[in-house]
Amino acid sequence: MAASVSLSSSFHGGWGSSIAGEESSSKLVRLAPSSVRTARPCRSSPVMKNVNEGKGLFAPLVVVTRNIIGKKQFNQLRGKAIALHSQVITEFCKSIGADGKQRQGLIRLAKKNGERLGFLA
Repeated sequence: MAASVSLSSSFHGGWGSSIAGEESSSKLVRLAPSSVRTARPCRSSPVMKNVNEGKGLFAPLVVVTRNIIGKKQFNQLRGKAIALHSQVITEFCKSIGADGKQRQGLIRLAKKNGERLGFLA
């Protein structure tokens, strides 16, 4: 009980035929460029933005401080403060016997709280 299926098509050329109707696939290969260069799409670098930027209790103070001391020095100061706070969290976790996973969770929680309060504005 084999059923035969007939497929019809409006295509009447061979697989090797070119636009001019030549059947030689070697001519088709010679017409194609040996290397094709494509332009890379212009992409801007991703920008990490705080969702709560400008919001929070301490955001105005943070923005004023950044404008006074400059962005570069402010980011250095912020980095030192974040590192110091991470060390405090690590020492706390050691004292209560928490494992590394719990420590990472506390650090992530501190970052979320800092965003909500406006420290990362």
